[in-house]
Amino acid sequence: MLAMFSTFPLDKGTALGKDVAGVIDLIDKSGLDYQTTAMGTIVEGDWDEVMSLIRACHNKLRESSERVNTKISIDDRAGAKGRLKGKIADIEKIIGREVRK
Repeated sequence: MLAMFSTFPLDKGTALGKDVAGVIDLIDKSGLDYQTTAMGTIVEGDWDEVMSLIRACHNKLRESSERVNTKISIDDRAGAKGRLKGKIADIEKIIGREVRK
């Protein structure tokens, strides 16, 4: 399964780099395949692993924030593995060139 999520504190103003860095550190240490973007992170794994990680990221921010927003989008395809990179590879094959990542 792929899950794209973003989580951020709502009571810290506009400079959130330090808070977000703590979340990315958790994601990196999880051992799950992931891709971080400027607007969120995509994680690949089984349901329990991914949801546990998202919960941990949310709770990490709650340690120092009274209000945290977490948004999640899930692509749960039976039997699919390696889709984090595979979806992009499929598109590149169709259009005949690499795309920016």
